[in-house]
Amino acid sequence: MAGSLKGNMLIAQSGGPSMVINESLVGAVMEAKKHREIKNIYGSLHGIKGVLEENLIDLRKENKATLDAVAKTPSSALGSVRKKPTEEECGKIFAIMQKYDIRYFFYIGGNDSAETVHIVHEEAKKVNYDLHCFHIPKTIDNDLLENDHTPGFGSAAKFVACALMGDNLDNRALKGVKIDVIMGRHAGFLAASSALARIYPDDGPHLIYCPEHVFSMKQFLDDVKQVYDRLGRCVVVASEGISDEYGIAIATKFNKETDSHGNVQLSGTGALGDLLSHEIKTKLEISRVRADTFGYLQRSFPGVISAVDAAEARAVGIEAVKEATAGHPEGSIVIRRRPSKKYGVFYERVPLQNVAKNTRHMPEDYISAAGNDVTEEFIEYARPLVGALPKIGRFKAVAVKKI
Repeated sequence: MAGSLKGNMLIAQSGGPSMVINESLVGAVMEAKKHREIKNIYGSLHGIKGVLEENLIDLRKENKATLDAVAKTPSSALGSVRKKPTEEECGKIFAIMQKYDIRYFFYIGGNDSAETVHIVHEEAKKVNYDLHCFHIPKTIDNDLLENDHTPGFGSAAKFVACALMGDNLDNRALKGVKIDVIMGRHAGFLAASSALARIYPDDGPHLIYCPEHVFSMKQFLDDVKQVYDRLGRCVVVASEGISDEYGIAIATKFNKETDSHGNVQLSGTGALGDLLSHEIKTKLEISRVRADTFGYLQRSFPGVISAVDAAEARAVGIEAVKEATAGHPEGSIVIRRRPSKKYGVFYERVPLQNVAKNTRHMPEDYISAAGNDVTEEFIEYARPLVGALPKIGRFKAVAVKKI
């Protein structure tokens, strides 16, 4: 373990925003103010791009009232970016960090952000520049390695569950087929969380499709027909990343746009929902079919923040600063679930390389054997992360005898 450093701190946010990413930011800033070895606290606007452009703000001068208000506000207060620095840019980053005497670097984001932190750390070692680099986890996809779950997921899952509650009520009133396309490139956690919307036995979503299971259009149509024949309606949830037998995401057939990390954009249009709707209309001859792509709505929606999610997001920001100032030169803070019936977590530091670049998937035992629903094991996993949901009432529907 290297010794503690004295110097300035730089923090930034990257990747897709979330409802609680600012809790991590404020947690780190407020913790940093407690440590004498950290003098100035700089925030980079729009991630690494802001560093390269020296577009920084002084976060130490922000008062507690402002910080508290920002913490409760969704989206990325510092702005975000999707950028993987080149080797040449890394050289420029170090020159700028030396110029501002940066000795502590914190980057809040997902696996691509962890990769960026890892690249910066490795380049710092090459030039013998003492820089403690830490990744603070964030992703609504819930697909970071090493983590039981990640900050951002619980609140996005709560939004999805609430939205599906509303969609189910709408679909029950005006029957037909409703399709909701939910975020999730490789992992189906967010789509799966829609199952929490079910209160009554006939509630939707009636079918849930995740990217971990091969998607068959024929099976999909058979599934929809069975539900529709039984209930006269059907609510479907499909992850944006559902893929064919070759592992190719169906949505990529409509869009080839990629970011600097090589990720193909999947949520930019409603093409996937339109395709599924068209298949149902033409093959099953069901006239009332509608589809929505939730897209960015899931990320920064005020009013549905999970209390557990917010608390844990604040905690990982605090833990990152504690670990960095304790002398650890690099790492990512991960969330572990305690092995007990009562929900609880603890936090650990792991090497950056353990989290960078790659992603995890939903366990097989969270997905039904037919691949069109989730299991009770998933419900037990997700429920404490989401917290209380709205109460839904229904008439007992005692029929009046005809006169």
